[in-house]
Amino acid sequence: MPDITPGVAAPAVDLPADNGNRFRLADHAGSSVVLYFYPKADTPGCTNEAKDFTDHVPAFRAAGAVVVGVSKDPVKKLDRFKARYGLQVILASDETDDVCERYGVGVEKSMYGKSYMGIERATFLIGPDGTVREAWRKVSVKGHAEAVLAALRG
Repeated sequence: MPDITPGVAAPAVDLPADNGNRFRLADHAGSSVVLYFYPKADTPGCTNEAKDFTDHVPAFRAAGAVVVGVSKDPVKKLDRFKARYGLQVILASDETDDVCERYGVGVEKSMYGKSYMGIERATFLIGPDGTVREAWRKVSVKGHAEAVLAALRG
């Protein structure tokens, strides 16, 4: 599993995104990017996290950052999720698990006695130079968007 820690170059990201767009990390060189990984769209914790980031989008923009959520959900599901809650963050789909693997957020989970590979809730603050400034693992949703914003303003 890759060790994505502050000071390392952020792995490339090129994913299909909501509304027929693509999100490419390279397109945001010179700006900060908040790249957050979440397990599944339209579940309680993931919905609260997306809504919290959305509530702070104006402050993130004012600080020169774009906020991008990544899950394994198909784009059509992301479009419905975004519309249902009026989300203002970019939502990107990593159905192939490629970006999740590069960021080391794939984890073994268990539900009803069955094991499966899922996404660890994690966030990476990527600086304008393309290096990771901060990394949060095993994120607790409450207060997380505010903590990321504080680190961005740093």
